[in-house]
Amino acid sequence: MPIIKSISSLRNQTKDIASLCHEQDGPVYLTKNGEGDLVVMSIEHYERLCARVELFEKLAVAQAQVAAGEKGLTHTQVMKKLRQRLNGE
Repeated sequence: MPIIKSISSLRNQTKDIASLCHEQDGPVYLTKNGEGDLVVMSIEHYERLCARVELFEKLAVAQAQVAAGEKGLTHTQVMKKLRQRLNGE
């Protein structure tokens, strides 16, 4: 369930809101005059969110390549390349 606070609570309860972000590992939604205005979250949560967006972008590129008929690497080829990198070859 989302955590919703008024924007004035950010000024008055900054430490409490920061603790909520870390403890709940999610965003806190701030409202202004009863309407959604801002979202506050921990840096860790934000970085995971950015990584997820980056992954989805890469998957979209891969799907477009498949749809265009481009051939990719087989599982065996990928594993061979990974082993070579790990072994410094």
